[in-house]
Amino acid sequence: MNHRLVQRSMAPFAASFALLVWVALAAWPAGVRADDPAPPAQAEPQPSAQEAAVESALAAYEAGNLPEAERRFRALADQRVPLAEFNLAMMMLRDELPRNDRRDAVKLLERAASGGFVRAEHALGEVHEQGLAGEPRDLALSNRWFELAARHGHVDAQVALATAYFLGRGAAKDEREAAHWYREAAKGGDVGAQYILASMYEHGDGVGQDLRLALYWYDIAARNGDDAASFKRDAMDAQLRGS
Repeated sequence: MNHRLVQRSMAPFAASFALLVWVALAAWPAGVRADDPAPPAQAEPQPSAQEAAVESALAAYEAGNLPEAERRFRALADQRVPLAEFNLAMMMLRDELPRNDRRDAVKLLERAASGGFVRAEHALGEVHEQGLAGEPRDLALSNRWFELAARHGHVDAQVALATAYFLGRGAAKDEREAAHWYREAAKGGDVGAQYILASMYEHGDGVGQDLRLALYWYDIAARNGDDAASFKRDAMDAQLRGS
């Protein structure tokens, strides 16, 4: 595999944990995971009291009123609202509270994850991968959380898990598993994964060598804005036409 591919594979681990996004308020029917595709559009329902409370907590945070945001998120976390548990944990991990107990943050994330909040599963992977819980880094545990989130469709977790298998980072090196998860992330729209998957098909890493599939994924990555992929696509297209 070429050097550029390895650099791309390392990218998920260079991301700052502080960049984890704050999720917008949404209502999910019972039994539906937080990251599931939205159901068909229906008449706009009136927000429940709980949803309105979450919205107020988010508004307080966005206004910079961190004490009020903490108070509201704590009240909702006591009611086991996964979105509130997640956001309160993020405030702790970002040192935005008077007392920031990272072990408590992990417990909140675990509760949110048990409540079906997929972003919490991914966040736990990052916490343990980067050693943010006051404990040494635990790559094996990190990968277990990444795998759970990956199986629930979280694209960033799919990239992280693929990279772990590709590099043998906290897991046995397995290029076939790496290719599988890069493929899932590529189908989910991750441009880096699309380029990596193309390169894997080009060189036969973890998959049977297939230049036409390599061309297909280079083209997808190029259409999604990867400049290097456009050069690879054009070169491979010329190669295939000349063969």
